[in-house]
Amino acid sequence: MPTSNPAALDFLLTRRSRPAKTLTTPVPTRVQLEPILTAAARTPDHGKLEPWRFIVLENAALDRLADEVVQLGETLDYPADKVEKNARQFADGHLAVVVVASPVESEKVPQIEQLYSAGAVCLSLLNAALASGWGANWLSGWASHERRFCEDALGLAPHEQIAGLIYIGTESCAPPERPRPDLGAITEWVSD
Repeated sequence: MPTSNPAALDFLLTRRSRPAKTLTTPVPTRVQLEPILTAAARTPDHGKLEPWRFIVLENAALDRLADEVVQLGETLDYPADKVEKNARQFADGHLAVVVVASPVESEKVPQIEQLYSAGAVCLSLLNAALASGWGANWLSGWASHERRFCEDALGLAPHEQIAGLIYIGTESCAPPERPRPDLGAITEWVSD
């Protein structure tokens, strides 16, 4: 049986994402980011397939992607406010890690389980960044679901998709606490 770790449980019970728009510099260096990525890569992975990968986006890349979001949004005739909101997400960021779901052909592990593993990587990455003292936020946005953006702007293969963008930086203000789920309303106990 694992050793009890009350500090880890306390962290999980009190963890709080920091809104990406409140994150500023400094951001983790590559050396500081590596243990965070390493922790995220320890996510449950049925079959040890590693059906995910990381793309680390620094300032210049985020600015380029903001421009690409605007161009794509105009091409798709999306409302200007929708385009601007998603473009600002990239333009205002200083560091983001794209978690790419990259399913592997497997007779034993369905693709849905591999996609769940990629989602678990997002949460592990978010929590590892927070546990390391950084502010972090898991976002997506309409552009992350557009094939042209995924393939042309980020170089994803046709079988890949974005599981999440984890923005990491220094929090500029403490976020207010938010309501949490009512455990009694979402839990069913089955005894027989």
